[in-house]
Amino acid sequence: MPEQHRPAFTRALVALNGAPSDAVIVRLVAELARPARAELIGVHVVEINWTLPLDADIAGSSDDAQRILDLAEGVAERQRQPLETVLLQARDVGAAIVDEATERAADLVVVGLPFRKRFGGDFAMGRTIPYVLKNAPCAVWVVRDPMPQEAS
Repeated sequence: MPEQHRPAFTRALVALNGAPSDAVIVRLVAELARPARAELIGVHVVEINWTLPLDADIAGSSDDAQRILDLAEGVAERQRQPLETVLLQARDVGAAIVDEATERAADLVVVGLPFRKRFGGDFAMGRTIPYVLKNAPCAVWVVRDPMPQEAS
């Protein structure tokens, strides 16, 4: 990509959800961050059920959460781009992403969106991405997975 067309950001928060799109968005953002020496922060949020106390250590004991962070770090390493990883637990994933972006003064948030349909065929975006789009203090990129190939 020509230098004058590269998006400018200095600190990007990459929301990791454990989907195949994690590797795609980390690779994309790392590639764009390298020339500007931008800082990358990979964040995975474990949502805590309302029946549990918020300080219950659910995230720290989760093998899945650690696997998600390790995968993102590996992708960034292959791109020769440092990635700081953060594991959070919260009642609401969208609010946690926005709070972390605000606290770290991120100028970009990148989220992956799996392609899925609800019963009835409507495209489903969930509640996290609309919340981030509405409340993030910075630019937001949504990277949607491709449509699955229909079986013929």
